[in-house]
Amino acid sequence: MSQRKAFRELFSVVIALLHILPFYVLITTSAKPMSDLSSKWVLPGRIDWSNFTNAWDLASMDRAFLNTVVITAVSLILIIFLGACASYPLARYQTKWNKVMYIFFISALIVPPLTILVPLYQFFVDIHGMNTYWGVVLLHVTFNLSQAVFLYTGFINTIPRELDEAALIDGLGKFKLFFIMILPLLKPVTATILILAGVSVWNDYQFSVFFLQKNEMRTITVSLASFFGPNTNNVGWVAAGSLMAALPVTILYMFLQRWFMTGLTTGAVKG
Repeated sequence: MSQRKAFRELFSVVIALLHILPFYVLITTSAKPMSDLSSKWVLPGRIDWSNFTNAWDLASMDRAFLNTVVITAVSLILIIFLGACASYPLARYQTKWNKVMYIFFISALIVPPLTILVPLYQFFVDIHGMNTYWGVVLLHVTFNLSQAVFLYTGFINTIPRELDEAALIDGLGKFKLFFIMILPLLKPVTATILILAGVSVWNDYQFSVFFLQKNEMRTITVSLASFFGPNTNNVGWVAAGSLMAALPVTILYMFLQRWFMTGLTTGAVKG
């Protein structure tokens, strides 16, 4: 084995450990009772399931899960549909106006949401969007659509234009061409957007804590944050709740991982 190959493998192991260790600490913390003051690196003698039951009951995780699932599902459907529909003409018709629109979408990627929080908050108060599903969904779609357009446009540019021409010659209209021919070919980049946007919306805290202030509208992240305060610091409950919250996203990634890197690299390189 050459030294370069050995170094690469050692480096890969170190990177893997850096990602695994936080999960190890999360698991050991969630499995220990509050009376266990041993190091976080030490495995518990027995699993204390009360952390999971307390996190579920006291943080109203059932309602929080429902809120998060509804917001994430609706946001992803809109992001994928609007992103794909907007990207096709931007990729296929290189007019001056389309180039301006594409630059407008891409430039939105560099705008940090918190920099416009005050006017955004006031705007949502004026349109009565506070503590509503549609209000926070609108926020997530707005701030994730640019990334979707960027990836979809780059991926569509890799699809030969001859496919469009052949379909038009066969009598397909432009709408049928997109939905029947092009959209099924976008599975890899759609999987990438599902993971990137899905994780972003699922783990969102900054929008949820400001725009979903009623207890019955709380998402998972805001509910778990309630375990921290001046008089409370229930790390075990938060760790248990975090494990439960991470499970749906982990399952999603396991199903979509084979398309993830294909869609990400193709969209980035060809865009």
